Amino acid sequence: MEITNRQIAKAFRLVSQLMELHEENPFKVRSLQNAAFKIEKIGVPLSEMDVTELASIEGIGKGLQTKITDFITRGSFTDLDELAARTPMGVVEMLSIKGIGPKKVGQLWKELEIESVGELLYACNENRLVSLKGFGEKTQKAIQASIEFRISNSSSCLFPIAEQFSLQLKEKFAEEKLSGRLELTGQIRRRCEVITSIDLLTTCDEKEMTAFLLKQEELIEQTIEKHSVEICGRELEYIQTLYDGKIQVRIFLTTNDAFTSDLFLTTSSDHHLEILKTNYNFKSKTKTESESSIYSELNLPYFIPELREEGTEFTLIKNNALPELVELNDLRGILHNHSTYSDGNHSLKEMAEYCKELGFEYLGMCDHSKSAFYANGLKEEAVIKQQAEIDKLNIALSPFKIFKGIESDILFNGELDYNESILKNFDFIVASIHSNLKMDKAKATQRLIKAIENPFTTILGHPTGRLLLSRPGYEIDHAKVIDACAENGVSIELNANPYRLDIDWRWISYAVERNVMISINPDAHRKEGYHDMYYGVGVARKGGLTRSMTLNALSLEAIEKKFAERKR
Repeated sequence: MEITNRQIAKAFRLVSQLMELHEENPFKVRSLQNAAFKIEKIGVPLSEMDVTELASIEGIGKGLQTKITDFITRGSFTDLDELAARTPMGVVEMLSIKGIGPKKVGQLWKELEIESVGELLYACNENRLVSLKGFGEKTQKAIQASIEFRISNSSSCLFPIAEQFSLQLKEKFAEEKLSGRLELTGQIRRRCEVITSIDLLTTCDEKEMTAFLLKQEELIEQTIEKHSVEICGRELEYIQTLYDGKIQVRIFLTTNDAFTSDLFLTTSSDHHLEILKTNYNFKSKTKTESESSIYSELNLPYFIPELREEGTEFTLIKNNALPELVELNDLRGILHNHSTYSDGNHSLKEMAEYCKELGFEYLGMCDHSKSAFYANGLKEEAVIKQQAEIDKLNIALSPFKIFKGIESDILFNGELDYNESILKNFDFIVASIHSNLKMDKAKATQRLIKAIENPFTTILGHPTGRLLLSRPGYEIDHAKVIDACAENGVSIELNANPYRLDIDWRWISYAVERNVMISINPDAHRKEGYHDMYYGVGVARKGGLTRSMTLNALSLEAIEKKFAERKR
């Protein structure tokens, strides 16, 4: 493939950014920037020029000529190779974010240890950029908006983005007063944490639905294609388009008579249907009274959509019944939250009052510990000050209660941040890893287990440190970690932030089996973050979590007792 002037200019511009990032000679940086600008404006392809023609271009000296020739020959040159080798790929990707230049990227990398776009987005959500010199709230918001735009244009998206689009489409559908029905199905209805296909089911015909979609310019691409797929012997037609340019949207076409049956087929994963077909002799029907009747005919209990996933849901059946799963209104309190004492947006008082306003009985404040310098972690004197304020607020807000907690960093050796004289003053402690994330499985597992064995640890926070679609978690031996929690009476967090949803729901049933309670925590850094509990409950139900095994479904009296027992 012929190398274009634009590609050469882009490479020069990247090298100038990397040089600036690594604080190299500013004159060389400026030279490459000028060359990139000049090359992009040249009308004749440089790849078609000989050495003499290249030398005749004003401002392109011998050194730049060599770089151009090398790039045309092999798609790179020495400076680019060397700088790329010294820079993590995620940091290189950060250079393309609107609103921040190489110097700011360098700050984020060196001062906050951020090495990917996903980590940067999470740092924005946690309000970490505002304290950095030269940033501020306005810059943080601009960076966050830019990254969210990029993520929403990837071929996969997080559940909240897909759900919001689907609900907008349903709302538009209702406004049009079309003749048929339109319902969410597929991965969205199963509440998958990552969505690769946005699926809906409609009784409108192809012509009516196509006309409707063509009007939704702000939501979807205009290219609409027709396809078909076979599910359990039934051929279903669907029209396909794209949301935000890359995410597949499928609208399955059905009739009123077949709607319930097709909703069941399009909702259930291939794995769930295969087990029904192989082990229970399931055969699809055109007309079905209800989804629950499909299961009753197979002598099975009703599987809610969230459970129809990977096959492990069938292990939940006991005495031909499924457990009653946790619901959002079962939650009595909100544990693991941050305030302006560390890196939150709202004050302790504001966080507490809003929690009470939402109808909860208690709040667990868990600002960052002192080792989390990037998040304004609390030094010992700040801990004392915060706990004194909590005492006053507990009198003012009674019977609502604020528990004195901390998100204690798990240090590289597995120890908790702070010494015993400070740790013993907290009502409960969420222990989490935030630094030195590049560990092998054995080291990560050992580090977590040592923290779990610490008698002050109450809850293990986001066990793998993952950021969905941005950063895979460090690999751990989940079974060993859960077993350690069981042996030491430690609960495990299901971090409800939709970028985390960690612990992975696939391990919840094992935790429940080992009698390890799960705490659905929003890790809220602002009042609105409390509403992320909605996402946490969704995946908790996928994992088969019951109310009785949900730590923050305990009443105030019961959780006070549990925290006190743990401290003893």
